[in-house]
Amino acid sequence: MFRFTPPLALVATAFGVSAALAQDTPTLNVAEMGDFGQYITGPGDKPVYMFTTDTHGNGGDAAISCTSPECLEAWPLVTAEGDVAVGPELDETLIGTVEHDGESVVTYNGWPLYTFARDQAGQAPQGHDIESFGGEWYLVDPQGQVIEESGT
Repeated sequence: MFRFTPPLALVATAFGVSAALAQDTPTLNVAEMGDFGQYITGPGDKPVYMFTTDTHGNGGDAAISCTSPECLEAWPLVTAEGDVAVGPELDETLIGTVEHDGESVVTYNGWPLYTFARDQAGQAPQGHDIESFGGEWYLVDPQGQVIEESGT
């Protein structure tokens, strides 16, 4: 398992990233790559992740535990100011939102969604199976399940 501690340069660079991810209508899609299989992507076609210390929402009671500026700079929340669009491979009934610091954070199957500051669209996910900020970060599959191991 890889432990991630963001270097100061990454924290400084990522500072402006979280605001850039807020969109009127973010779109969730599905990508597939090597060992990861199919996983959900969000704004900018970047992979999205769940955090094991978040409260998984059943009926809207999801809660976000990544709240420090350092955590949110490395792991920006996927937010929406309006509706969330989904690609044909995803179940729109699994889309939701949870309020956090005055923003609507997108959830899928009850998991608040994040991106990772090191990820680039079209490249292999860099944030999967990372332990940082007191928990672990995992990709989410199109059924809304956590991808705990590569290739599962």
